[in-house]
Amino acid sequence: MKSASRSRRRHEEEHDNHERWLVSYADFITLLFAFFVVMYAISSLNEGKYRVISDAIVQAFRHDHVVTPQATGLAPLNRSVPVPALPRPIRPLNATPQQQQQQLQQVQQKEEEERKLVDMASRIREALAPLVQTGQVTLKQLPHGLAVEINASVLFAPGQAVLNPDSIAALQAVADVLKSTPEPVQVEGHTDNVPIASAQYPSNWELASARASAVVRLFVTSGVDPTRLTASGFADNRPVDSNETPEGRARNRRVTLFILAAPGDGSPA
Repeated sequence: MKSASRSRRRHEEEHDNHERWLVSYADFITLLFAFFVVMYAISSLNEGKYRVISDAIVQAFRHDHVVTPQATGLAPLNRSVPVPALPRPIRPLNATPQQQQQQLQQVQQKEEEERKLVDMASRIREALAPLVQTGQVTLKQLPHGLAVEINASVLFAPGQAVLNPDSIAALQAVADVLKSTPEPVQVEGHTDNVPIASAQYPSNWELASARASAVVRLFVTSGVDPTRLTASGFADNRPVDSNETPEGRARNRRVTLFILAAPGDGSPA
């Protein structure tokens, strides 16, 4: 009996573990995961995000991480396989120094344009402060520039396109701001939907266009470069309020100045 027991124990000790390959397989999967994480990181142009990801990976594997038999529940091997630490890259591999410099210049240019528009809006708001306070003038920051909306009652008599004497000083103050900057300016005239049929203005199209042209002429005589100016009339086709109420129609009768952020941009209206 003792001899049979010793023989059985010796046979069990010599039994080979066929699952030892799983440890090497686990090491391979870990390295493959790290490889794809690195490839994902370098695919982005965001250098800051790239460094954060790579530093996190380096930190995770810095202490010679080892996959041990105890962690897998398998029979021990003769040795364990360490996972090497990843080197820290200097910059994304898919962006050359020239491309990075161009991207930096584009960001700086955009920030400078936004700063100029904010400064211009502040100066125009100061020049038209009484009208802004009464709600007859509104300023809006747009993705393509700045919009200055002036109620038509401030500028013109009903059904007319001749500037009121009281409005000329306010528009000249705006012209003083515009002539010191290079941005293009689009002047748009808008009416409500009440038809007009006079000898001078057969329809709202002529009235809206004439009002926009009157503002442009004043800017030119005040020193604004005429090559930067355009005048357009839209009649009642771009309302900002309902034409069903007197208040809505009054708001739709307006002249809007679009100060564009860069030459060649379309109207943001």
